[in-house]
Amino acid sequence: MHEASLAGGILQLVERTAARERFARVTHLRLEAGQLAGVESRALRFALEAIAPGTLLDGARIDIDEPPGEAWCMDCSLTVQIAQRGDACAHCGGYRLQPTGGTELKVIDMQVED
Repeated sequence: MHEASLAGGILQLVERTAARERFARVTHLRLEAGQLAGVESRALRFALEAIAPGTLLDGARIDIDEPPGEAWCMDCSLTVQIAQRGDACAHCGGYRLQPTGGTELKVIDMQVED
């Protein structure tokens, strides 16, 4: 379950940001885990909630947006939505697709308290 290590990395990012921006805790954390990022959102939420007690994330509301995967088709030159890597182009049926979106895991924003 690599989501536990991802949660630890997110907590480290929050702690570094708190040291730089001087806040005491996070009340709302919003993440983006694209459909092609290889992240199980429920497992990530569970891991974040498990490590939160006693940290800056203790009691924070955690929202995880899951944008769809997008890819550019090299055969028909269109951008199409895909549910997973290896899907065919919905327009032409080709398999030469280059992912262009929905591949990231990132912190979108945080609401904090002093």
